[in-house]
Amino acid sequence: MSISMVPDPSREEPQTELERLFREHYELIYRTAYSIAGTRQDAEDALQTIFLRLLQREIPPDLKTHSRRYFYRAAVNVALTAVRARKRQHLATGVDEVDLPASEPPRHENEKIEEHLIEAMSQLPTQTVEILILRYEQNYSDAEIASMLGKSRPAIAVALFRARARLRKLMRPSLGEVL
Repeated sequence: MSISMVPDPSREEPQTELERLFREHYELIYRTAYSIAGTRQDAEDALQTIFLRLLQREIPPDLKTHSRRYFYRAAVNVALTAVRARKRQHLATGVDEVDLPASEPPRHENEKIEEHLIEAMSQLPTQTVEILILRYEQNYSDAEIASMLGKSRPAIAVALFRARARLRKLMRPSLGEVL
């Protein structure tokens, strides 16, 4: 039997560990990515991207103690990257369509507002988006968010206040079109 055919025990353990991590955290990753990107496809892509990256490299030792925080941040980062890429792609393809008449099917106003919100959130810093998602999508209290992110409760409250003000400012032009 050649060496390549002998199972390597060190290779099996990370795979088993990876499977355990997937089972424990796939819902958190999917929900977080979906709430940022707004599409099922992007949420599934984020989930796949995160675990593919872990499969391609060694699982960090501190992942066992801070796995929820790690996967939450990874989901936010990957989802924001997808939203920003979609925005760049839309801008790039929009150049060719400038002379074409608008043939966009009518959409419900809530969908337009949600699309504008996602676009506005993609312009915020990653940690600000994390805080917003934890508060308004996952329904954590300011104190719980502070504990998760290693900050004080007043710092989280201020960050939320500033984030809401920034979102209002970013969405003001687009809300005028919709409403």
